[in-house]
Amino acid sequence: MDISVIIPLYNEEESLPELYDWIDRVMEANGFSFEVIFVDDGSTDRSWQVIQEIGRKADVVRAIKFRRNYGKSPALYCGFKAAQGDVVITMDADLQDSPDEIPELRRMIVEEDYDLVSGYKQKRYDPLSKTLPTKLFNATARKISGIRNLHDFNCGLKAYRHDVVKNIEVYGEMHRYIPYLAKNAGFTRIGEKVVQHQARKYGSSKFGLNRFFNGYLDLITLWFLSNFGKKPMHVFGLLGTLMFLIGFVATCLLGADKLYCLMQGIPQRLITSSPYFYISLTMMIIGTQLFLAGFLGDLISRSSQTRNDYQIEEDIRCEA
Repeated sequence: MDISVIIPLYNEEESLPELYDWIDRVMEANGFSFEVIFVDDGSTDRSWQVIQEIGRKADVVRAIKFRRNYGKSPALYCGFKAAQGDVVITMDADLQDSPDEIPELRRMIVEEDYDLVSGYKQKRYDPLSKTLPTKLFNATARKISGIRNLHDFNCGLKAYRHDVVKNIEVYGEMHRYIPYLAKNAGFTRIGEKVVQHQARKYGSSKFGLNRFFNGYLDLITLWFLSNFGKKPMHVFGLLGTLMFLIGFVATCLLGADKLYCLMQGIPQRLITSSPYFYISLTMMIIGTQLFLAGFLGDLISRSSQTRNDYQIEEDIRCEA
């Protein structure tokens, strides 16, 4: 099969028939064999009934329905698991992503040997309250992930090589960072294509401003896990040791100053009456706790079933 199109959705009953017809026209015009996987993320409108009606008319449709709303990442995870196409395309169900982009996205995967191609909505039809935070968010994501050539990490229109979607795990709200997840899994050939962004035709956006705050928290989590997920002692142990040593040295200096004053007969107040003593003691305690956190994290990491889960691209036996 040439292409799998995965469409996560939540309350998009009006746009689904038009979207499917558009995809079908594009596929037929280019002679692609394809499947369309709708993932209904617990819609409360008639989205599921509309999908069933489409499925009765087209045998290329597969549908997955959640009992409740879990979010876009779980929907993509289930879609990736079900996909069978050599190239996997993801797109939103609100008609803001154009199916006309599919042939070129597939060509970049097949002919230019990209692992992943992300859409870039250079000209957007969104309000300023959405576009400005998006630019700041993408700039931060580029800096932390090291993927400097992407301008729109959160664009729903993306193309993947089949191996990519089978070797990454999208969870929580990590759909914003799929290129970063792919990079961490060893798929480094990541490209970008400027795509057409269309104004929303039906309904309203299902995402609020809180997604930007959650996005930054998820980015920090992903950065930490990718760098220290299997070696937490390297960060917690280092910070804990430094804090403990600074606190210990400061305490020793306070004691040495007190001893010097006593030997010289200089009046000196009690060490425990100095705020620096408590600051030093607090640093030693926190340093010890950080060290123990790293040690416990290392023990947990070593007992994890995925501690030796490495991405192997090829495994061959060479014979003379």
